[in-house]
Amino acid sequence: MMSLLQKPVSKFLQVLFFLLIMCFPSFFAFPPNSSATSFGAAKYAVAEGNNEAEALLKWKASLDDNHSQSVLSSWVGSSPCKWLGITCDNSGSVAYFSLPHFGLRGTLQSFNFSSFPNLLTLNLWNNSLYGTIPSQISNLTKITKLDLSDNLFTRNIPLEIGLLESLIHLDLSSNNLTGQIPSSIGNLRNLSILLFWSNKLSGSIPFSIGNLRNVYLLYFWDNKLSGSIPSSIGNMTMLTRLDLSTNNLSASVPREIGQLESLVELSLSFNNLHGSLPPEMNNLTHLKILHLFSNNFTGHLPRDLCLGGLLVNFSAGHNHFSGPIPKSLQNCTRLFRVRLEWNQLTGNISEDFGLYPNLNYVDLSHNDLSGELTWKWGGFHNLASLKLSNNNITGEIPSELGKATGLQMIDLSSNLLKGTVPKELGQLKALYNLTLHNNHLFGVVPFEIQMLSQLGALNLAFNNLGGSIPKQLGQCSNLLQLDLSHNKFTGSIPSEIGFLHFLGDLDLSGNLLAGEIPSQIGQLKQLETMNLSHNKLSGFIPTAFVDLVSLTTLDISYNELEGPIPKIKGFNEAPFEAFMNNSGLCGNASGLKPCTLLTFSSKLAKRKSNKIVILILVPLLGSLLLLGCLYFPNRKSRERISCLGERQSPHSFVVWGHEEEILHETIIQATNNFNFNNCIGKGGYGIVYQAMLPTGQVVAVKKLHPSRDGALMNLKTFRNEIRMLIDIRHRNIVKLYGFCSLIEHSFLVYEFIERGSLKMNLSSEEQAMDLDWNRRLNVAKGVANALSYLHHDCSPPIIHRDISSSNVLLDLEYEAHVSDFGTARLLMPDSTNWTSFAGTFGYTAPELAYTMRVNEKCDVYSFGVVTMEIIMGMHPGDLISSLSAPAFSSSSFSQINQHTLLKDVIDQRIPLPENPVAEGVVYIIKIAFACLLAIPQSRPTMRQVASELIARWPPLPKSFSAITLEDLMPQTTVTG
Repeated sequence: MMSLLQKPVSKFLQVLFFLLIMCFPSFFAFPPNSSATSFGAAKYAVAEGNNEAEALLKWKASLDDNHSQSVLSSWVGSSPCKWLGITCDNSGSVAYFSLPHFGLRGTLQSFNFSSFPNLLTLNLWNNSLYGTIPSQISNLTKITKLDLSDNLFTRNIPLEIGLLESLIHLDLSSNNLTGQIPSSIGNLRNLSILLFWSNKLSGSIPFSIGNLRNVYLLYFWDNKLSGSIPSSIGNMTMLTRLDLSTNNLSASVPREIGQLESLVELSLSFNNLHGSLPPEMNNLTHLKILHLFSNNFTGHLPRDLCLGGLLVNFSAGHNHFSGPIPKSLQNCTRLFRVRLEWNQLTGNISEDFGLYPNLNYVDLSHNDLSGELTWKWGGFHNLASLKLSNNNITGEIPSELGKATGLQMIDLSSNLLKGTVPKELGQLKALYNLTLHNNHLFGVVPFEIQMLSQLGALNLAFNNLGGSIPKQLGQCSNLLQLDLSHNKFTGSIPSEIGFLHFLGDLDLSGNLLAGEIPSQIGQLKQLETMNLSHNKLSGFIPTAFVDLVSLTTLDISYNELEGPIPKIKGFNEAPFEAFMNNSGLCGNASGLKPCTLLTFSSKLAKRKSNKIVILILVPLLGSLLLLGCLYFPNRKSRERISCLGERQSPHSFVVWGHEEEILHETIIQATNNFNFNNCIGKGGYGIVYQAMLPTGQVVAVKKLHPSRDGALMNLKTFRNEIRMLIDIRHRNIVKLYGFCSLIEHSFLVYEFIERGSLKMNLSSEEQAMDLDWNRRLNVAKGVANALSYLHHDCSPPIIHRDISSSNVLLDLEYEAHVSDFGTARLLMPDSTNWTSFAGTFGYTAPELAYTMRVNEKCDVYSFGVVTMEIIMGMHPGDLISSLSAPAFSSSSFSQINQHTLLKDVIDQRIPLPENPVAEGVVYIIKIAFACLLAIPQSRPTMRQVASELIARWPPLPKSFSAITLEDLMPQTTVTG
């Protein structure tokens, strides 16, 4: 019991201690980890910590998956200051909460914001959070940094966000935020960073934005904002980067934007802005990036655009700018990329442009520029693309252009250029596209063109070039397009053009070419367009042209050709205008007379005797060989068809579920004698017809193209493969019912797949929209399962060699069925497995161009292409062409635009995928990229791919809208 003396002493000591605390607070401050628990402040900290720990544990318990729980395994007990991602202040209260990139999955609905009165930073960037952003977030009155970007939040920005007046960093980018930007945003006067990019925000930018005078980074790009740019933006004088691109903004650019003199980046591209740029923009002398692309701007470009000499990236293409090129551009020695195409700009390129040693890309096409190409080309070592088409440029193509050795694209078309094509262009080893058409060039094509091994497109049309077409063109083995039309070329068509196996478009029209068409052109199985019109070509069309199975557009008019046209779709369906004004063409095409035996014999009589012998004896011998190899005595009639079939004698075949023999006459009748009205598709080795059998079953009949001599090559091997394919039983492989052969034709009978090819479904707007993401993923799984079966469950393994969207068929349930085994090969263990080229251009593995050695990794590559086509809705030609590292390099992905967003690459005709389907889309593209690796051994096996597609999709590394192609690129490993 305290004495009477002790009571006043105790009271006195308490008062004294209180005064000391008030006068010398720092003396009594406890370190954050101190064990001191005495007096009121410490008791407060313990209570606060317990309250915060309870709130954090409650939020942890609300997270969805085991991964999130394991990440936060250190969150136990009542002392959050030692937990992962948590930092406390001196009082023991949570001040910093930072868990970026941890893959957390859940919502913020259970997060009690009011339990954290001292929180300064909340950073949950790049997780898998979803749902709405709670309005209670405004209770974080002391917060200075809020980063919730790269998650899956939806709905609107809460109005209460304006209560966070101390906030200095607000990042809600790459989510699914909708609605308007609240005007209360203007209350965040301490804000320095404001990021709302890649959402679905609409409405106008609030005028109150001008209150944010401390903001130096403002990104609103990729939303649906409309209206004008508020003039109050001129108050934000601290701004260094402003990006409002890819919205629906209209009106003109306010003159107040000229007050933002600290701007380093200004991006206004892809809006509906119009009118002239305000002259005040000349004040923006610190700009390094200026993007005005794709608006409706008029008037002149800013005169002092590059007065500071700092501009690096300048794009103003696809507007209505007029007047001269700004003189200040001569000072921009740091320029890396310039795009001014599709305007009405004037000026002299010889005088208005300087030397740009860093320049990589320049496009000045479709303007009214004049002058000559007198630039100092030796200083353009980094230049990859030069586009100056559709101007008034004069003079000659300078030979010095060959010193810009990094050039991949040259387009000088539709100008007033004269002189010759300089041979020095052969030094441009990386050149992919050379377009010089519609000029006044003369002379011959230099034979140095053969050195352009990467050349994919050569267009010299509409010039005055003469002489012979150089046979060296045949060494440009990667050519896809060759247009030499409307010149003065003489002589014959060089047979070496037949070496261009990837050629898709050939135009030699409007020249003085004579002689016969070389039969080697029949080797161009990828050729889709051929124009040989308006020449002096004579003789017969080579019989080898029956192999031009991809041909869709044809013109051989105004020549001296005669005889029958090839019996292929490209010729049979061509209009009469494609054949008119020749000496005597005949055949089954519009406007042509039928080829009778009498007229054909009279034509043959004009040939030399040795050619007569060849034309008569070779087909006869081929037919006899065919009969000798495939004839089997038939019990019913020695004239009956000989066939191979399942579980029957080799003399007949049946359709599954029916016991009747299917006779040759039945197939002929069911296809109306292979009438084109019954045609449902074509492939590299035959035309496919629909036929209904007497049993009521619908089947697909593929009539094989005969070889040039009328016989089937490698007959014994082909028979063995047919027998083996009949035994294949897999739900994702088209069932083969039988194979029949006669002298005049051979055909295969398959099950009929109702929806047709994948290619047809993707090319139709309506059918593509029916192919939702779930169905597309299932199609890719089906193809993978089929290839895994062929490679790993068949003995010996089967290599398909022609996997393409045309050879994947979809049934009524959108299940995939791999078809067309016309080029399939057995992978024999004791063989080198060398082969001639086969497959469909755009789907074949790059190593086949070098080795011609087939293995299962060729199918893996084709699967990667088809998978990308399924997800993109179109063939990924441009994307694959950018994967331009040479074969056998570590990766094909070195040249790709790695920062391209995945959401901009996938099929835009259907809504963006949402989880869990989005996870599947991301993962399957990752697998496709691995299949497209340049080194075959680095690609996975189809068994690995199929097993990966069975497993559960892994969670997204970030929000779907923020994933780039770079995020999906594989680490190269050799899998064997």
